[in-house]
Amino acid sequence: MQAARGASLSDADTDPESHLHPVRWAEFAAVAVFLLVLDQVTKLWAVATLVPGQPEDLIGSVLRLNIIRNPGAAFSAGTGHTWIFTTLSIVATIGVLWFARRVRHRGWAIALGILIAGISGNLFDRLLREPGFYLGHVVDFLQLPNWPIFNVADMCINVAAVLIVIFSFKGIGLDGSIDGGGSDDESEGEQK
Repeated sequence: MQAARGASLSDADTDPESHLHPVRWAEFAAVAVFLLVLDQVTKLWAVATLVPGQPEDLIGSVLRLNIIRNPGAAFSAGTGHTWIFTTLSIVATIGVLWFARRVRHRGWAIALGILIAGISGNLFDRLLREPGFYLGHVVDFLQLPNWPIFNVADMCINVAAVLIVIFSFKGIGLDGSIDGGGSDDESEGEQK
């Protein structure tokens, strides 16, 4: 049996956007793994080296090392609801993975890789650190003046958010299309 215009039903049922783009997926995964490892290694270093309540200047008073365990979100919001942040992080991770499988644009692959590294870095803390599974406190250790203490995962989330906003304002779709036009890959050649 044939679908419209002579294509087989199996071709009509196959959505090309549902398949992973191997190069973009590799870029997404490489960025995500690198930054997730960087986040976890720096947190292990901070836990092993820094003493709570004894900040150390790294770059004068502009950047200090000051370790805390944060049960909440930014600005210590929701400290009594760690399980909610853990659940939201799991949902966000699933969402990013769902979008990442449709990426055909290098910038989006990198942005989503950075985003999932940030989400996963803090999620690992919530799942695996004290006081226990699903209720763990996030290790934060970088401090700027008049700013909450943060970590590499937090930086990843913020950088990814900026990139996503830029791509969205420019109208660049996950597939590289611009404002519903043809994809960048079709009009300017495959992005390298």
